[in-house]
Amino acid sequence: MASVLTVTLNPTIDVFGQAATVRPTHKVRLDGTTYEPGGGGINVSRMIRELGGTTTALALSGGEMGAFLARLLAEEGIAFQPVPIQGQTRVAFMVRDRSSGLEYRFVPEGPQVTAADIERCIAAIDMRLEGYVVASGSLPVGAPPESYLDLARAAQRNGLCFVLDSSGPGLKAALDHGGLFLVKPSRSELEAYAGRKLDDTGVSRMAADLVSAGKSRLVAVTLGEEGALLASPEGVIRLPAIPVEVRSAVGAGDSFLGAMVWALSQSWPLREAFRLGLAAGAAATSNPGVTLCRKKDVLALYAKAPAC
Repeated sequence: MASVLTVTLNPTIDVFGQAATVRPTHKVRLDGTTYEPGGGGINVSRMIRELGGTTTALALSGGEMGAFLARLLAEEGIAFQPVPIQGQTRVAFMVRDRSSGLEYRFVPEGPQVTAADIERCIAAIDMRLEGYVVASGSLPVGAPPESYLDLARAAQRNGLCFVLDSSGPGLKAALDHGGLFLVKPSRSELEAYAGRKLDDTGVSRMAADLVSAGKSRLVAVTLGEEGALLASPEGVIRLPAIPVEVRSAVGAGDSFLGAMVWALSQSWPLREAFRLGLAAGAAATSNPGVTLCRKKDVLALYAKAPAC
């Protein structure tokens, strides 16, 4: 059983509430309001913890909201390694309109960070001697485009498996350098990296090419309602989505990645780890708001997942 360090460069406090109707100008009264720790890597840690794995969440964190983030993670029993910054940890807000069933998501860009802040994250990775490092989420304002590449190099120096789920310049810099263990883009993120639209055949070929070129040993592409595919040195496999009632897409990709990494850290066969990831992503979409998923729901859907 290998430990997992997750890295979140732009974490959030996720606030969720429900309203009878969302209207302009008038006060919109909410009920059922919840506050949860969020951001890509933190959500991955939450999924791993839910499944019984060992994880530490490292995140750039600042201000009163940074202290609140630490408290929320402690309440969930997740080890937290904050990297202090000058700015205030952001607060994201989601409202579900009961009259229409629609969700409205408000996500601030977050605090400005510096290259020195990223260096402190690199130093933390340098202290680790085994396990996985999972970096997930977009780059915050001020972070150099090569930030994820530098994190990957730090992990590689110590023989750690580096996993990346990001987009834009951060994803491009790390993939162009190569040597990653696992990368998990969505279809749109893969298309942005390729610089063109990709049909189903194009997605499979692109993922396989990244593996054969040594960019990443494994490439898992999430395809929403169309399922997911996995490229590895053994080839490409694709699984359809597991049918569930979709209530929210928030955290589905993070849940997929967290479950897959957890399974790999437990020495599960690759194909079964992929199936578990698909099940966790489906379980997350069946929950409203920013709530992730429960272990029992993940395992129930895993039992229904098609073989690969």
